[in-house]
Amino acid sequence: MNSLLLTKEEMSNPNLVPEWVAREYKKFNKIVTNKTFPCTFGMAGEKKGELRYSYISQDDWSTLPATLEEFISLFDSSKQLIRHGFFLFVEPEQEEKSLEYYRQYFWRILQYLHEVDEKPWPEDYPIDPDHHLWNFVFAGEPFFIFGNTPAYKQRKTRDLGNSLILGFQPRRIFEGLEGTSKGGIMSREKVRARVEKWDKLPKHPNISHYGDPEHREWKQYFIGDDAKPIEGECPFKHKEMKKTCL
Repeated sequence: MNSLLLTKEEMSNPNLVPEWVAREYKKFNKIVTNKTFPCTFGMAGEKKGELRYSYISQDDWSTLPATLEEFISLFDSSKQLIRHGFFLFVEPEQEEKSLEYYRQYFWRILQYLHEVDEKPWPEDYPIDPDHHLWNFVFAGEPFFIFGNTPAYKQRKTRDLGNSLILGFQPRRIFEGLEGTSKGGIMSREKVRARVEKWDKLPKHPNISHYGDPEHREWKQYFIGDDAKPIEGECPFKHKEMKKTCL
């Protein structure tokens, strides 16, 4: 299968990408590079060209696994840590859908990636999302992933255009910024203060740091458009856990 790992220049080139991709990337770029945008890491990465992108249509996700593996290889080939992020643009709906619709779509994409993943899940990451150390893994690489959709009306930091956009951050880019480190605590506090100002809402109750025993990482992947804790079970099911349910 072909890879579609793209740079910002390629995402802007109508000769290389569908018209909707160039259009939605333009909106994304305008939002993320706004000088008041809360995520300073994302802003810097976008301006420096350190981010990578891809897209899928509504009916064809086949290029995604190979694209994500190529993105992972960026880190394996680099001698210095560059905080690369990967943003996946999903072909927009003809009419905007509900937040719950996009939430389910988000988890279907992650489940699809897991189902086609041929590499083993690392032993040091639990397979049960209800474990506080669970983390989504693809091709042996643990990721923090967050969903962005046009259905967010209050948490505007999660509205990056008409597409459902999945942001993938390899866990290793947080080296030196871990939840209990001084640098990590200061960085998170600054970003979260900016987010609260942008959204005019308090920090979502499911936002915490990885490793917190009271925290469930999956709940942070796709937060609500409010200040209510997310309830219920994680939609993601590891292949091994599916077997035990049969």
